[in-house]
Amino acid sequence: MPQRQLGPFQVSAIGLGCMNLSHAYGQPPSFEAAKALLERALDQGVTLFDTAALYGFGANEKLVGQVLGPHRQRITLCSKGGMTGQPTGANGALQRVIDGRPESLRRDVEASLQRLGTDVIDLYYLHRWDKQVPIEDSVGEMARLVQEGKVRTLGLSEVSAATLRRAHAVHPITALQTEYSLWTRNPEIAVLDACRALGVAFVAFSPVARGYLTDRVLDVAHFDAKDIRRAMPRFLPGNYAANLALLETVKAVGAEAGASVAQVALAWLLHRGPDILPIPGTTSLAHLDDNLGAAAVTLSPEQMARLEAAFAPGAVQGTRYNSATQAEIDTEEFAG
Repeated sequence: MPQRQLGPFQVSAIGLGCMNLSHAYGQPPSFEAAKALLERALDQGVTLFDTAALYGFGANEKLVGQVLGPHRQRITLCSKGGMTGQPTGANGALQRVIDGRPESLRRDVEASLQRLGTDVIDLYYLHRWDKQVPIEDSVGEMARLVQEGKVRTLGLSEVSAATLRRAHAVHPITALQTEYSLWTRNPEIAVLDACRALGVAFVAFSPVARGYLTDRVLDVAHFDAKDIRRAMPRFLPGNYAANLALLETVKAVGAEAGASVAQVALAWLLHRGPDILPIPGTTSLAHLDDNLGAAAVTLSPEQMARLEAAFAPGAVQGTRYNSATQAEIDTEEFAG
C-alpha cells in the first residue's frame, strides 16, 4: 500500500471510514462480520482508520477499540466529537445533537477515549462546527486537549475555507475532512486551496459517492428505513436515474484502465494531489479489496480530463443534502 503524509503521521494512501459498520445505511453487519472486515483492512496495509462518537451513538468507537486495540501502535486512529447522541428524545432516547461548547467537547473526548480503549487519539476532529459557538472557542478547548495529551492533532469536518483559517490561527489544523468525489466537487471552490496554503491534509469521505460510483445500480426506491440516503436529493429516484447516465464515462475509463468504477473514482482522487486521502467505507470484504486496489490504478491526464468534464459542476442532479442538513454545515457548495 502506498503511503501518504497526514500531519506527523505516515499512513496508507487509502484509509477506512468505519461508519458503515455501525451507522447510516440500514442494518449494520454482525460483530463477527465487522471484525473480519477491520482485520482484513489491517492485513491489506490500511493504517488510517476513521470513526466518530456519532456513529451508532458510540457503538462504532467500541467496535474499533475492541478489534484494533491490540494493534494500536500500527494504526493512526481518528475520531470526532461535537456531534453526538444525547438523551434529548422522548423517554431519554438518544438523538443527534451538534454541541461545540468547550465543556461538551471535553465530555466527548473523555467518552471516546473510554470507548476506544486508548489513552490518546491521534487525530481528533470537530465533527460539525456549532454555529452558536465561535470556532475559536471550540478549537481553543481542543488545543487544551492536545496540551493535556488526550489527543495528538486536530481536524475539522465540513467547514469552509474561512472557518478553517480562523481555526488554524488558534491551533494548527492537521486535516480537514469533507465529502469529495467526482460527483461532489465542492472542495474545489475554495477549501482545497486553503488547505494547501496552510499545509493541511485533505481527507475525502464518501469518495465513492455513498455507493453511486460503483458497478452496482442501487435500488433507491427501496432503501432501508434507516438509510440516510433516503433524505438526500441526489438519491431520489428521478435524480438518481438521470445521474446514472454520467457513469458511462467512468465505465469507459475503467475499461481502458482495467479498473472497476469504484477504483476509477478513488484513483481520480489520488491523482488530484498527494495531500488527498480518501477513506471509503464498506461492509463487504470484496468491496474492501476492490477499493484498496485503486492504489495501483494509473489514469492519464486525458482520462482525468474526461472524467472531470463528465462531472462538471451542475451536471449532477440534486443537492447532496436536504435543506435542513445543509443549514447545519459550513461549506461552499455548487448549486445542485
